[in-house]
Amino acid sequence: MPREIDFFLEALVAERGASPRTEAAYRRDLTDLFKFLTARGVGFAAAKKEDVAAYVRQLAQQRLSPKTQARRLSAIRSFYRFLYSEDVVAANPADYVSAPKIGRSLPKYLSEEEVARLIAGARTNARLYTLLEVLYASGMRVSELVGMPLRSLTRDNQTLFVVGKGNKERIVPLNAPARAALDAWLAAREAALQKGRASKWLFPSAGRTGHLTRDGFFKDLKALAPEAGIDARRVSPHVFRHSFASHLIAHDADLRSVQQMLGHADIATTEIYTHILQDRLQKVVEKSHPLAYTAADERSK
Repeated sequence: MPREIDFFLEALVAERGASPRTEAAYRRDLTDLFKFLTARGVGFAAAKKEDVAAYVRQLAQQRLSPKTQARRLSAIRSFYRFLYSEDVVAANPADYVSAPKIGRSLPKYLSEEEVARLIAGARTNARLYTLLEVLYASGMRVSELVGMPLRSLTRDNQTLFVVGKGNKERIVPLNAPARAALDAWLAAREAALQKGRASKWLFPSAGRTGHLTRDGFFKDLKALAPEAGIDARRVSPHVFRHSFASHLIAHDADLRSVQQMLGHADIATTEIYTHILQDRLQKVVEKSHPLAYTAADERSK
């Protein structure tokens, strides 16, 4: 692979605090571009707008989703911005390549009653129960939760210190059920650790990382769903995060507070949850507006 990719990824990790997962995704995307350009007899430095546009057309021909196409084009733009800043190229050939239009899909979330059933069903599994209580209380990303150091807990377990994307820090409050679950888990955690063995992680594991993995949490949650009478395909840690935000908005939480708790850099990302407000306002109008009953009555005739 060309050195440019390695240099770019080193800068990505050093300057933006990119996670290993993000680094791997960029490497895959840029390696795929490199193979395409090589087949055309073009190197990174010599690539033109037409070459990048041809690559994007190939992605469409491969029937990759518009979201995947847009993500790869975004990676290419970032890569060439880096090469431009390093005087490797005179211009960014991806700047004027059109990205595919992406329909904005609404977040998938569970009802409050479904969340309650899942949490209740996990009570016999101390670790899973604590994970769900904390996730639903905080809306953390799954990677933030499973990889949380023990020191992230405050002394009274009132809040958690979270290091999110790009090493951005935030403090999230915990509700009473989450605090109680954490108290019980800390006692169970010590008993579960082998005698004399210490761990810096809140959710330790014998695996390579030393802590519970995303996949491990995902599998446990999937196995729990049928027991709670919920289709396992509808359940994931990220759906819990969406449920947290959607339920807060439904109970009149302001968007800025939800943004801060989710760790979104831009409030525009959080605005996707306003569909909850729209649905609720529609129901209020249908129930309370003086002309709503008349219109509904006329339609039923």
